[in-house]
Amino acid sequence: MSADNATKVFIGLGSNLDDPRRQIQRALHALAELPGTRVLKDSGLYLSKPMLADTNSQTQADYCNAVALIETELEPLELLEQLQQIEQAQGRVRKKHWGPRSIDLDILLYGEQVMHHERLTVPHPGMHQREFVLYPLQRIDSTLEIPGRGMLNELIKNCPDKGLKYLGAIEV
Repeated sequence: MSADNATKVFIGLGSNLDDPRRQIQRALHALAELPGTRVLKDSGLYLSKPMLADTNSQTQADYCNAVALIETELEPLELLEQLQQIEQAQGRVRKKHWGPRSIDLDILLYGEQVMHHERLTVPHPGMHQREFVLYPLQRIDSTLEIPGRGMLNELIKNCPDKGLKYLGAIEV
């Protein structure tokens, strides 16, 4: 892999089904196996409440979340395709929006690009309001700027942790 052609990308990982810690470990391994890609760093594991837990009539288990920093030669839509293949291989079934899942992989940031495509929006919409994204991102790069949203440290000031709990390093 040539560093000249590679882009640094932040990937959000989440799971609350089928041994969530193991699902995230498997996904990190799969990310490292993608063509022209290497995992540079991860945030460790966090435990978070499901989105809309207060208003969601469907009860579901808490989530394990993490963020990974990768370097890849894959273009954004190619990377999205690869992430969806990893999700499928790990048993992801898309039944309900914000519903339980074995694994969820999201492109949070793709370099400094801003992209609005019918299949992909970067930076990931809503990431600036999600504690399970911002706090893990901070563990990787506290000086990060989110295009169109501002500095990570400022965004965190306006995003309560809602009981987010750091669980420790991801054993790989």
